[in-house]
Formats: sequence, structure tokens, C-alpha cells
Amino acid sequence: MESVGRHLLRDAAYGRLRRAIIDGTLAPGTALKPDELAARLGLSRAPIREALFRLAGEGLVETKPQSYTRVTLVDAKEAADAVAVLEAMHDLAVREIAASIPAELVETMRQANRRFATAVAVGDADAALDADDELHAVPLEAYGNAAAVGTVVRYTPLVRRSERLLFTSARASGSVALHDELIDALAAHDRDRAVTANHTIWRRL
Repeated sequence: MESVGRHLLRDAAYGRLRRAIIDGTLAPGTALKPDELAARLGLSRAPIREALFRLAGEGLVETKPQSYTRVTLVDAKEAADAVAVLEAMHDLAVREIAASIPAELVETMRQANRRFATAVAVGDADAALDADDELHAVPLEAYGNAAAVGTVVRYTPLVRRSERLLFTSARASGSVALHDELIDALAAHDRDRAVTANHTIWRRL
């Protein structure tokens, strides 16, 4: 069995590289050399290679044997396909929990949207993404479908770079109002209204 330490190093390498790709520190098309990345992160080559393999599975890294390993370009079709899948999973969660979501979970979503609005106002894309994740995670976790959660985890990275562009643009403030519409619909246990609001949120991407 692998030691706990190795698992932690692999996860640390994956988390740091994933964030660097999403926030643009490692721009699309950037060559990824394990030796250089290991030196920059203060890690050995093994966890870097494992992290790159995992990121390739998520569509953020591409490798051509004996040629290159690099950050993938932003592909509009792949991003659109991923958005459609994410919308479907979140629609399913909203539809299933709308009639019974507890008031405290609705309040959790309101607090997340307030943090989102603050982050958008100051142009903090990282904080906006974190708050957006917290808000949309509430219905998904309340639904409790492991397959839906796994699907969201798998395809979210493909839309993250597009979301960063949205949340740092003049259109970002509109997302606050759309979140409020979703939250208000859930508070009223209005399933159809909540699903419609969720459709609108995802289709803006």
C-alpha cells in the first residue's frame, strides 16, 4: 500500500497545478515539464506525474508521447458540452429538493451569494468562484446522489476558465440577481420556478 505521505503529495501537486491552470498562471498551450514543475513546487517528479495524469483525465492537460505535455487550449465545444452536463445535474438536484429544502440551507445559499456579490464587486475571481461553488453545492449535497456529485466534480474543471472570464466581466453582477431568483424560488418551494432559474444561470455561460 502507498504511504499517506505520498497520497498527500500527489493531492497537493494536483491541487496547485489545477488552480494554476484555472486562474491562468499556467496559460493555455503552456508546456508542462515534470522536472521544472517539481522544482517550482518543491516536490519530486512522482506526484507531479500522477497529478498531470489526473489533470489529463479532466481535459485540462494534453499529452503526445515523445513530443509534449501541455495545458489544453480552451475549446468552446468541449466547454459547452460540459456546461450542458453540469446544468442537467444541477437541474436534477434542484428539482428533487425544491419541495422540501430546509430554511437553514436556503440561508446558507443567501450567505454564499452575499460573499459572491462582494467578490464580484471588487473583481476577486477566486473568491467569486469559491462562493459560487458553495452556493450551488447546497442543492447538490441536499439531493445526496453520489453519481450526480461525481459527474459535477468530473466536468467542472472544463468550464472554470470560462467562468473566470464571466465573473471578471461587466456581466458578472447579473449572476447575483440570478442567484437570488433561484434562492427565492427554493425558499418558496416553487419547483418550476427554481428549475427555470437554474436553467438561466447555466445557459449564460
